[in-house]
Amino acid sequence: MIIDKAAFERYRRSPNARTTPLRLLFGTAIVVLFWMATTLAVLLGGTYAFVVWRVSTGAGPATGGPVQDFLASREGILTALVSFSGIWIGLWFAMRSVHREPLAALVGDSRRVSWPGFLKGLIAVLITSLLSEILLYWLQPEIARGAIGLSTWLLFLVPIVLLALLQTSSEEALFRGYLLRGLANRFSNPLIWAGLPLLLFSALHWSASSTLAINACVLVSIASFALVLTLLVYATGNLGVAFGAHLGNNLTGFLLISHQESYNSFALFNARPLEGPGWTGFDAVLIAAIGIVSSLLTAVLLLHPRSPLRVRPA
Repeated sequence: MIIDKAAFERYRRSPNARTTPLRLLFGTAIVVLFWMATTLAVLLGGTYAFVVWRVSTGAGPATGGPVQDFLASREGILTALVSFSGIWIGLWFAMRSVHREPLAALVGDSRRVSWPGFLKGLIAVLITSLLSEILLYWLQPEIARGAIGLSTWLLFLVPIVLLALLQTSSEEALFRGYLLRGLANRFSNPLIWAGLPLLLFSALHWSASSTLAINACVLVSIASFALVLTLLVYATGNLGVAFGAHLGNNLTGFLLISHQESYNSFALFNARPLEGPGWTGFDAVLIAAIGIVSSLLTAVLLLHPRSPLRVRPA
């Protein structure tokens, strides 16, 4: 697969002179501040409303603490997704006040999302996620029907899709947009402009409740997927494909088969949670291998010249 770098060259050269490493660091701090403030606001507000509702309905005292019970509820999951709006707010503020650029400049040189690319990225990852789930089922065939009814699942389908899009697009705008674009504008070494955002993005997925082996395999899988997302931005000079691909990945876990106990409220099926006990080191190696294979297949579907889902420069 030969990738024409012309589109990415236009994208990396699009920032103005105010995009310096120091300003980029300052802007990132602003984004993190807005993200944390929004998360704290919706968490405290949501927990308070949840406790008041439990008292008013006679639901009884919290079993694992008010915050833990709230986050484990369907309302808590929706609230957690809303908190990612803080990233978009922070990016808007940083772009306008620090760099004097419009927020749309992060999307691509055209300042418009490539919707054909978005759709292709979504379809490709839904296909590879299905393959990944088949392989994971072969590894550990402990899948149970989720507690959510089909009618309730359909009722929450649109809100979950929209909120998952809010979450995934905000992460892409920050890690494959703001950071990657700004670093690539100043540094030619891909280990810097691609490697640093990839490491930061992967590190955020560390789980204190999982074993070291499972954390390692999850981080390897996420890093391989993030590398493919970076490659897609490089090939198209636009975040559209990454938006769609990331959305497809998260929707599979939110709505179809959940592998995390804390996010299984809306999933039709629940697999054995990765943060649970009993996983061996060999299991972790196989899970990482499945993640890498899935990511490679995604790259082939979206970049191979003969693929019907091949994306093109925006």
